[in-house]
Amino acid sequence: MTSIADSTTALGRNRRIARSTVTVMLAFGAAKLISLVQTLLIAQTFGVGSELDAYVAANRIPELIVILISGGALTHAFIPVFSGMLARGQPEAAWRLSSNLMNSIFTLALLMSALVFLSAPWLVRVLVAPGFDAQTAQNTIDMMRILLLSTIIFSVSGIFSGILNSHQHFLLPALAPIMFDVGILFGVLFLLPIFGVHGIAWGAVIGAALHFGVQLPGLARYKMRWRPELGLSNPQLWRVIWLMLPRIGGLGVFSLNFLVMNNIASRLGSGSVSALDWGWRLMQIPQTLIGTAMGIVIFPTLAALSEMDDLPGKRSAMSGALRFILVCSIPSAVALLVLGRPLISLLERGAFDASASALVYSTLSMFTLGLIVHAALEVIARSFYADKDTLTPLFAALAGALINFVGALVLSEVALVDAAGFGNAVARSWPWLGLRTEIGNVSGLALANSLGVMFEVLSLLLILRRRWRGAHENELTRTLMKTLVASLIMAAVIVCADALWTVALPERGFTMTLARLACEGLLGLAAFVLAAFALKMQEVAELRNMLGRSQ
Repeated sequence: MTSIADSTTALGRNRRIARSTVTVMLAFGAAKLISLVQTLLIAQTFGVGSELDAYVAANRIPELIVILISGGALTHAFIPVFSGMLARGQPEAAWRLSSNLMNSIFTLALLMSALVFLSAPWLVRVLVAPGFDAQTAQNTIDMMRILLLSTIIFSVSGIFSGILNSHQHFLLPALAPIMFDVGILFGVLFLLPIFGVHGIAWGAVIGAALHFGVQLPGLARYKMRWRPELGLSNPQLWRVIWLMLPRIGGLGVFSLNFLVMNNIASRLGSGSVSALDWGWRLMQIPQTLIGTAMGIVIFPTLAALSEMDDLPGKRSAMSGALRFILVCSIPSAVALLVLGRPLISLLERGAFDASASALVYSTLSMFTLGLIVHAALEVIARSFYADKDTLTPLFAALAGALINFVGALVLSEVALVDAAGFGNAVARSWPWLGLRTEIGNVSGLALANSLGVMFEVLSLLLILRRRWRGAHENELTRTLMKTLVASLIMAAVIVCADALWTVALPERGFTMTLARLACEGLLGLAAFVLAAFALKMQEVAELRNMLGRSQ
């Protein structure tokens, strides 16, 4: 009877997780659709030139502050503690913690933003983009100062998302990124003609305010209580802070990787920084829809199972989430590699020409090689955070960052000594690697990032397997192999369809390219699904059943 009850509980939990994941995926999909409209408009206006380089570089430091103190670091430390207090029937203590944390983080964000505002010229010219010319550097400084306003708003809005997720409420936190993109789209449509590229930065500030406001009704529903006190004597506040510190280090390493790549890319010529950002943003579309959505939904469940010391439940939840990610991310990566070039060609309007399209695709293809591990990291890292272990992911991130750093220098053909005028020393030191003509410049930075994250994920999975006495690795391996076979069949169908399309309909243009992508994408999806059923991939049937209503 106990076994039947456990199975029923697990089934109900899996159905809830699946439905919540689909809800978050749909919301993220809407956000990405709005973001795509922005992308088309920005590409038409700026292409991959110096003005967009300035905006991308200006966002690095404000984004870093958000990530470190009010984004991933905070939520991953806050949710396990806050959820545990709610599970133990301590709502008053939980609300006191959230108030203390909110006030402390807001104060810290305000102080850090003021410091960055004053030091912006030095940060841009020395750390962020030393290769920019004077005008581009000044644009970067001005926009960095504007974007700091959104940083202050996000310092509170990020805690709102953690509170709602802890209550298993995912809809409003998932809608918040949509509102942020709506704000940026407003900036692109209405402020860009007035303020130039600075209009995008002002749109981001408006989007941050909308991100904040859309979550207020959810907080009212759960009767959130706020107190105007820092609560530095609250031991639970310090518990969250101590859990945050290693995670801050890990996210800092991640952000530092991008600062390093940004620094190197600024030396590779006009458009390199933008191309790096374009490739990352396009890869992030499936990564966010799959990995981030699943990670957000599974995290409160893993935290609750950890609180109850339910090891079999944690293994089952983590394994199921990873299998979902494999089934979705592998064909997505293959599809991006096969369809990426015509997809990017849709951007070829105005300043975004064919040479810019080729540069972005070369970067996207290298980022895409890491799509699967980027998505898997969202679940694997959260498995450690659910156990209130934030140190192990930090050490793995440091090792991955070292690989990324060395790889970035070698694969981009840029050495540290370049700044002193000694040329491409690193690339010339290892000609036997054969990378100089195969990879080349900015795309090598993307490949280095993929290799670093790959090492990080594999090392964490091995540690988790030992700690949890297994990770259902047989099921994971079987899913991996079957998904690879089905994805290769999908790729073959797309390639054949593309060859036939080129012969029958050689005409190019936006409408024809869009029709070509839709046709080949649908044929590829159908081929993958048929191959999955032929290979008896149980995940497809399980997902369909979990999304169905219980009888």
